[in-house]
Amino acid sequence: MTSPVPPKAALSREARTTLWRSLQTFTITRVVIALVLLLYLGVSFSGGGLRLDGVNTRTCLAYLAAALVFGALGTWWRRRFALQLGCQIAVDLAVISLLYLETGGMRSGLAILYLFPLAGAAILAPLTLALFASAVATLFLLAESTWQVFMQERQPPLMQAGLYGAAFFAGTLLVNRLAARLIKQEELAAQRGADLRVQQAINGIVIADVGDGILVVGDDSTVFTGNPAARRMLGLEGEVAAFRLGEAPGLEPLDQAFADWLGAPAEGAAFVTVKPYHEEAGPLRGRRDQPVHLKLRFARVDTLDVALGRSVVFMQDVSAIENQAQQLKLASMGRLTASIAHEVRNPLSAIGHATALLAEDLHGPAEVRLLKIMGDNVARVNRMVEDILQLSRKVQPNGEPLRLAAFLAELKAEFCETHDLADDIVHVGDAGDNTVRFDPLHLHEVLLNLLGNAIRYASRAPASIRIFPARDAAGRIELHVQDDGPGITPEVRAHLFEPFYTTSSKGTGLGLYLARELCLNNDAKLDYEYRFDAAMGPRRASGRFVISFSQPAREGQAA
Repeated sequence: MTSPVPPKAALSREARTTLWRSLQTFTITRVVIALVLLLYLGVSFSGGGLRLDGVNTRTCLAYLAAALVFGALGTWWRRRFALQLGCQIAVDLAVISLLYLETGGMRSGLAILYLFPLAGAAILAPLTLALFASAVATLFLLAESTWQVFMQERQPPLMQAGLYGAAFFAGTLLVNRLAARLIKQEELAAQRGADLRVQQAINGIVIADVGDGILVVGDDSTVFTGNPAARRMLGLEGEVAAFRLGEAPGLEPLDQAFADWLGAPAEGAAFVTVKPYHEEAGPLRGRRDQPVHLKLRFARVDTLDVALGRSVVFMQDVSAIENQAQQLKLASMGRLTASIAHEVRNPLSAIGHATALLAEDLHGPAEVRLLKIMGDNVARVNRMVEDILQLSRKVQPNGEPLRLAAFLAELKAEFCETHDLADDIVHVGDAGDNTVRFDPLHLHEVLLNLLGNAIRYASRAPASIRIFPARDAAGRIELHVQDDGPGITPEVRAHLFEPFYTTSSKGTGLGLYLARELCLNNDAKLDYEYRFDAAMGPRRASGRFVISFSQPAREGQAA
């Protein structure tokens, strides 16, 4: 059988603290027993007065004093646990035995007091020491009964002494086994607690240093905590306290994406753009100078019966990843651009000229179809060459202010005439007297590219294509281009502005990339955002291209 108390080196700090606390409880119980014995055996009332029994009184007082000394020693000098416990049990057995003899032996009924030190030994001491204490108490009772038989010629209840001894051993074994089990469970709980604290420390380090942002959000969009990366991505100042995502105008896209996921949980990622915003006061203070494009993933936390659920939002800043991918492609494209004019353009021109000459002589249906295929592909390759060459032309933009209202009206008229569209298909919002600094030729090319994409997917119903100015939370003017067609999927959105990426068999994959480069050349931003638009239908989610100008908008009306 093993001891309920493992070797000291094997005990955890929590287990050692529990043992010392149990020893103090044992000592307090001893003080109480000493006081009860003093009142019961050392004090008597006779003849209307108080009388002290000399031997019993001195024994009980000495026992009380020893209990107080043991209590003070266990409080101020927590050393030598086994030695202190052994001394206390020895004093208990000696005092109880002395009182047992003074009060008449088995007839006094004090033999039951032996259960107190024996139970303490069974709980706190090794099994060998506990059984030794039980043997001492049992042998004492048997020896006292035998003395009465042979020396005093009395007939003591020997069977009762034997039953007490058997009870002492049985109780010691039972209590020792229970104590051993409890100590093992406490050791296991202490080990699990230590492992949990270590794991929490590791999780804290990982969450604090990980590059992805992490937010813990309730079902009511209340943010409970967030790591430093999340605060950096969202432009929050200080620690993230409990606040609602909708409280900050700049975090509205994040709030809407989270609400959409709660309504229809899905495993796919969502993409949002957090615009520049400034909050000078209040519980949520944020500052941001540049938009940040975030990839969001959501995970539900199993909170069992908790009324308010919890979810974890993982945020990844894909702006840097997109820029890095584009730079890698540009590095390869730069080497291609150096020789493309002579190596591709001149042979392409010869092929196109030969195709035109053949078209003058061949008039059969099969020949015409083949010549058309050749001409279309020549035109496509030539357009790609022109787009690639345009990337190398870093033309300085015209910095003169551009009045949006007149520019958009002229652009609409040209676009509708070129594509033979009804005038009400393209709706242009009222720009008021707002002006921006953007080269007119560059803005013209960017918007024609965006409108060309829109007309491919729009229903061509009235106002199915919309161009309208708006303002962000920081007061900067934006220009939105939107159609009523299906939005771009998150998978396509992740590669939307990469060069040579296209979902159309007739596209070169350079149009949107060129549009973004022209915006950057004019100190502006071009991005694709997911938003709700009441004009497109009740609570209909739609995507739109947004041009964000760097300078604040002039005072004026923006639809």
